[in-house]
Amino acid sequence: MAPYQNLEEYNLTITNEVKERYSKIIDEIGEDVKREGLLKTPERAAKAMLFLTQGYKQDAVKILKSAMFAEDYDEMVIIKDIEVYSLCEHHMLPFYGKAHIAYIPDGYIVGLSKIPRVVDVFARRLQVQERLTHDILECINTTLKPKGVAVVIEASHMCMMMRGVQKQNSVTTTSGFRGQFEKIETRNEFLKLISSKLS
Repeated sequence: MAPYQNLEEYNLTITNEVKERYSKIIDEIGEDVKREGLLKTPERAAKAMLFLTQGYKQDAVKILKSAMFAEDYDEMVIIKDIEVYSLCEHHMLPFYGKAHIAYIPDGYIVGLSKIPRVVDVFARRLQVQERLTHDILECINTTLKPKGVAVVIEASHMCMMMRGVQKQNSVTTTSGFRGQFEKIETRNEFLKLISSKLS
Protein backbone atom coordinates (compact mmCIF):
# COMPACT_ATOMS: atom_id res chain seq x y z
CA MET A 1 0.00 0.00 0.00
CA ALA A 2 1.37 3.41 -1.00
CA PRO A 3 2.05 5.87 1.84
CA TYR A 4 -0.37 8.76 2.38
CA GLN A 5 0.57 11.86 0.38
CA ASN A 6 -0.73 15.34 1.12
CA LEU A 7 -1.07 17.03 -2.26
CA GLU A 8 -1.74 20.52 -0.89
CA GLU A 9 0.97 23.05 -1.75
CA TYR A 10 1.81 26.12 0.31
CA ASN A 11 4.16 29.05 0.00
CA LEU A 12 6.72 28.22 2.69
CA THR A 13 7.47 31.85 3.61
CA ILE A 14 3.81 32.79 4.06
CA THR A 15 3.04 29.53 5.89
CA ASN A 16 5.86 30.14 8.36
CA GLU A 17 4.75 33.73 8.99
CA VAL A 18 1.16 32.66 9.69
CA LYS A 19 2.45 29.77 11.82
CA GLU A 20 4.40 32.20 14.01
CA ARG A 21 1.31 34.35 14.50
CA TYR A 22 -0.73 31.33 15.57
CA SER A 23 2.03 30.40 18.03
CA LYS A 24 1.76 33.85 19.59
CA ILE A 25 -2.03 33.66 19.78
CA ILE A 26 -1.89 30.26 21.52
CA ASP A 27 0.67 31.65 23.96
CA GLU A 28 -1.36 34.82 24.60
CA ILE A 29 -4.53 32.91 25.54
CA GLY A 30 -2.55 31.09 28.22
CA GLU A 31 -1.68 27.76 26.61
CA ASP A 32 1.71 26.11 26.38
CA VAL A 33 2.77 26.08 22.72
CA LYS A 34 5.41 23.48 23.57
CA ARG A 35 2.88 21.03 24.99
CA GLU A 36 2.90 17.77 23.01
CA GLY A 37 -0.62 18.13 21.70
CA LEU A 38 0.07 21.67 20.46
CA LEU A 39 3.53 21.25 18.94
CA LYS A 40 2.26 21.06 15.37
CA THR A 41 -0.93 23.06 15.89
CA PRO A 42 0.43 26.44 14.66
CA GLU A 43 1.57 24.86 11.39
CA ARG A 44 -1.68 22.95 10.95
CA ALA A 45 -3.72 26.08 11.70
CA ALA A 46 -1.65 28.12 9.25
CA LYS A 47 -2.17 25.58 6.47
CA ALA A 48 -5.88 25.34 7.27
CA MET A 49 -6.28 29.12 7.07
CA LEU A 50 -4.39 29.31 3.77
CA PHE A 51 -6.53 26.50 2.36
CA LEU A 52 -9.77 28.10 3.53
CA THR A 53 -8.84 31.44 1.94
CA GLN A 54 -7.33 30.18 -1.32
CA GLY A 55 -10.17 31.81 -3.25
CA TYR A 56 -8.24 35.08 -3.25
CA LYS A 57 -5.76 33.47 -5.66
CA GLN A 58 -8.39 31.96 -7.96
CA ASP A 59 -10.29 33.51 -10.88
CA ALA A 60 -13.94 32.48 -11.11
CA VAL A 61 -14.39 34.12 -14.52
CA LYS A 62 -11.54 32.07 -16.01
CA ILE A 63 -13.04 28.92 -14.54
CA LEU A 64 -16.37 29.56 -16.28
CA LYS A 65 -14.78 30.60 -19.58
CA SER A 66 -12.68 27.42 -19.63
CA ALA A 67 -15.80 25.31 -20.20
CA MET A 68 -18.34 27.41 -22.12
CA PHE A 69 -19.96 25.60 -25.04
CA ALA A 70 -22.25 26.92 -27.77
CA GLU A 71 -25.55 25.12 -27.40
CA ASP A 72 -29.09 25.81 -28.58
CA TYR A 73 -30.71 25.00 -25.23
CA ASP A 74 -32.83 27.61 -23.50
CA GLU A 75 -34.54 25.82 -20.62
CA MET A 76 -33.65 26.09 -16.94
CA VAL A 77 -30.45 24.38 -15.75
CA ILE A 78 -30.32 23.78 -11.98
CA ILE A 79 -27.45 22.59 -9.80
CA LYS A 80 -28.75 22.25 -6.28
CA ASP A 81 -27.41 21.15 -2.90
CA ILE A 82 -23.88 22.43 -3.58
CA GLU A 83 -21.97 22.22 -0.30
CA VAL A 84 -20.76 25.61 0.94
CA TYR A 85 -18.05 26.12 3.56
CA SER A 86 -16.83 29.62 4.27
CA LEU A 87 -15.44 31.87 7.02
CA CYS A 88 -17.45 34.74 8.46
CA GLU A 89 -15.34 37.87 8.13
CA HIS A 90 -16.64 39.29 11.41
CA HIS A 91 -15.45 36.49 13.72
CA MET A 92 -13.48 34.22 11.37
CA LEU A 93 -15.73 31.34 12.38
CA PRO A 94 -17.19 28.95 9.80
CA PHE A 95 -20.58 29.14 8.18
CA TYR A 96 -21.76 26.22 6.11
CA GLY A 97 -24.75 25.02 4.16
CA LYS A 98 -25.95 24.58 0.60
CA ALA A 99 -26.21 26.67 -2.53
CA HIS A 100 -28.85 26.18 -5.21
CA ILE A 101 -28.06 27.77 -8.57
CA ALA A 102 -29.95 27.96 -11.85
CA TYR A 103 -29.44 29.68 -15.16
CA ILE A 104 -31.33 29.85 -18.45
CA PRO A 105 -28.81 29.66 -21.32
CA ASP A 106 -28.71 32.17 -24.14
CA GLY A 107 -26.49 30.48 -26.70
CA TYR A 108 -23.98 29.03 -24.25
CA ILE A 109 -23.99 26.39 -21.54
CA VAL A 110 -21.19 25.76 -19.05
CA GLY A 111 -19.66 22.51 -17.82
CA LEU A 112 -21.65 21.45 -14.78
CA SER A 113 -18.61 21.09 -12.51
CA LYS A 114 -17.70 24.74 -13.07
CA ILE A 115 -20.67 26.10 -11.12
CA PRO A 116 -19.62 24.42 -7.83
CA ARG A 117 -16.05 25.57 -8.52
CA VAL A 118 -17.26 29.16 -8.77
CA VAL A 119 -19.06 28.71 -5.45
CA ASP A 120 -15.79 27.50 -3.88
CA VAL A 121 -13.76 30.41 -5.27
CA PHE A 122 -15.96 32.95 -3.52
CA ALA A 123 -16.64 30.83 -0.42
CA ARG A 124 -12.92 30.36 0.22
CA ARG A 125 -12.49 33.97 1.22
CA LEU A 126 -13.49 35.92 4.31
CA GLN A 127 -17.16 36.45 3.59
CA VAL A 128 -20.63 37.44 4.63
CA GLN A 129 -23.41 35.29 3.21
CA GLU A 130 -25.07 38.23 1.51
CA ARG A 131 -21.93 39.14 -0.47
CA LEU A 132 -21.20 35.50 -1.25
CA THR A 133 -24.64 35.19 -2.86
CA HIS A 134 -24.11 38.40 -4.85
CA ASP A 135 -20.58 37.44 -5.98
CA ILE A 136 -21.72 34.08 -7.37
CA LEU A 137 -24.78 35.62 -9.05
CA GLU A 138 -22.89 38.45 -10.74
CA CYS A 139 -20.02 36.24 -11.88
CA ILE A 140 -22.35 33.83 -13.68
CA ASN A 141 -24.51 36.64 -15.04
CA THR A 142 -21.70 38.76 -16.48
CA THR A 143 -19.57 35.86 -17.76
CA LEU A 144 -22.15 33.47 -19.21
CA LYS A 145 -24.64 36.22 -20.15
CA PRO A 146 -27.66 33.90 -19.79
CA LYS A 147 -31.31 34.86 -20.03
CA GLY A 148 -31.49 34.59 -16.25
CA VAL A 149 -29.62 33.49 -13.13
CA ALA A 150 -30.89 32.48 -9.68
CA VAL A 151 -28.86 31.82 -6.53
CA VAL A 152 -30.18 30.71 -3.14
CA ILE A 153 -27.89 29.93 -0.20
CA GLU A 154 -29.02 28.36 3.07
CA ALA A 155 -26.39 28.36 5.81
CA SER A 156 -25.79 27.92 9.52
CA HIS A 157 -23.33 30.31 11.16
CA MET A 158 -21.05 29.18 13.97
CA CYS A 159 -20.79 32.78 15.19
CA MET A 160 -24.50 32.53 16.06
CA MET A 161 -24.30 28.97 17.37
CA MET A 162 -21.11 29.00 19.48
CA ARG A 163 -21.13 32.58 20.79
CA GLY A 164 -23.38 35.64 20.79
CA VAL A 165 -27.04 34.60 20.80
CA GLN A 166 -26.09 30.87 20.76
CA LYS A 167 -29.04 29.77 18.65
CA GLN A 168 -28.29 26.23 17.51
CA ASN A 169 -31.01 25.66 14.93
CA SER A 170 -31.16 28.93 13.06
CA VAL A 171 -30.60 28.94 9.30
CA THR A 172 -29.96 32.03 7.20
CA THR A 173 -31.30 32.13 3.64
CA THR A 174 -30.12 34.63 1.03
CA SER A 175 -31.17 34.87 -2.60
CA GLY A 176 -30.50 36.78 -5.78
CA PHE A 177 -32.24 36.79 -9.15
CA ARG A 178 -31.43 38.29 -12.55
CA GLY A 179 -33.17 38.35 -15.91
CA GLN A 180 -36.05 35.94 -16.39
CA PHE A 181 -35.86 34.87 -12.74
CA GLU A 182 -37.13 38.30 -11.79
CA LYS A 183 -40.49 37.14 -13.19
CA ILE A 184 -42.50 35.61 -10.39
CA GLU A 185 -43.57 32.51 -12.38
CA THR A 186 -39.98 31.60 -13.35
CA ARG A 187 -38.75 32.27 -9.83
CA ASN A 188 -41.51 30.12 -8.34
CA GLU A 189 -40.66 27.25 -10.71
CA PHE A 190 -37.03 27.41 -9.56
CA LEU A 191 -37.96 27.53 -5.87
CA LYS A 192 -40.36 24.62 -6.31
CA LEU A 193 -37.71 22.51 -8.05
CA ILE A 194 -35.02 23.10 -5.45
CA SER A 195 -37.48 22.21 -2.71
CA SER A 196 -38.64 18.96 -4.33
CA LYS A 197 -37.08 15.53 -4.00
CA LEU A 198 -36.93 14.10 -7.50
CA SER A 199 -36.42 10.33 -7.80
